[in-house]
Amino acid sequence: MYATLVAALTAILVLSLVATRIERWQVGLPLLMVVAGVGVGLVDDGSFAAGLDTVAAQHVAEVILAVLLFVDATELRDGRLFGPEPGAVTRLLLIALPLSLGAAVGLGALLVTDFGWAVLLVVACVVVPIDFAPAAGLVRDRTLPRRVRSALNVEGGFNDGIVSPIFLFALILASDRTQARTATEALTAVIPFALTAIVVGAVLGAVIGWLMERATTAGWTTESTRRVAVLVVPLLAYTVTVATGGSGFVASFVCGIAFRAAHRYAHLHRRREAPAPAAVTSLDDDYRFLRDTTAVLTLAMWFVVGTAAVIAFSDGVPWRVVILCLAALTVVRIVPVLIAMLGTSYLRRERVLLGLLGPRGTATIVFGLLAANSLPEQQSDTVLLITVICVLGSVLLYGPWTAEMSRKLVGLRSAARRSGAGSSA
Repeated sequence: MYATLVAALTAILVLSLVATRIERWQVGLPLLMVVAGVGVGLVDDGSFAAGLDTVAAQHVAEVILAVLLFVDATELRDGRLFGPEPGAVTRLLLIALPLSLGAAVGLGALLVTDFGWAVLLVVACVVVPIDFAPAAGLVRDRTLPRRVRSALNVEGGFNDGIVSPIFLFALILASDRTQARTATEALTAVIPFALTAIVVGAVLGAVIGWLMERATTAGWTTESTRRVAVLVVPLLAYTVTVATGGSGFVASFVCGIAFRAAHRYAHLHRRREAPAPAAVTSLDDDYRFLRDTTAVLTLAMWFVVGTAAVIAFSDGVPWRVVILCLAALTVVRIVPVLIAMLGTSYLRRERVLLGLLGPRGTATIVFGLLAANSLPEQQSDTVLLITVICVLGSVLLYGPWTAEMSRKLVGLRSAARRSGAGSSA
């Protein structure tokens, strides 16, 4: 196990030292970390597989997900909960997301017939949430329509937080090996988790955000200590909530929303009171250490995927699982998005882009690892295989060539429109 850890850290170090060269090659860091993980998995003596299926590994995955959810929730711009395109984001989260979950469950029932509906819902929660970690350049590509990039960026930050309580409900029901627990009992168990998490997360986020700015105004903090404080917030929210019988995932997500809102409000108030030209640090500076830490955790998760792929593929890959994963990456997202965006001002090509650009990433990895550790062995192996195929397929489908394809789609449509306008003139 130590050898695997050394290999993962070495891979992160080496890739960090040649980051600009990698960008020139147009090869994503996630893909290279996956390759490094595969290499280690091929020579592993079984210690990694044994360590992966432990309570400690599950707790590590939970903490990583809590931090990622907090980061996603703090990615708000202009003080708006759903960003500059709230209408589109609302449709994507409240219409397309439920439809995608339902489609994944229905398709899973046709292809993986030995799974009950609770396990199928777990699988849906694993494969549906999008994450732009394997294709971060897409949401920064200025050739794509601004409102498409904005909607995708906000959706990617919020969908895993919305899916978290559904995932917990399904996992509680699916991991009951006695099958004695009903859906109502599982829901009854989840609701107190969620309510406790919402209260604890909201209170902690708002209070700490306000206190942080008051301490900054009083001159009690430094740039370094503020960055450390921001990193501690999701860890504190997760730990306190779990200790009080709530869901650490939901609490971290809610805490991120409340913290960002309180932090931003107090920060803007401080700027208004600051005598010009007194310097007030940028709000985003306080989140820099948190984002850097998250980047390391994300790279580590991609390494785990590569190593887990060797384990998952060792017993073969059923064709039904492959079809399920391919469908999850394509039609399970595209069709619900197109339905959700009907009647909006978005052009047809913009709706197609919203549906096409949906990579899977860290949320899928962590949800999959948690499910694999909680479900019975046969189901656990299949869920791990689905997770690995879905993530690897996403890396392959949403590489640098995806951005080029999107540019061509936008360019072709724009050229056709200009041509039509010229002909009519």
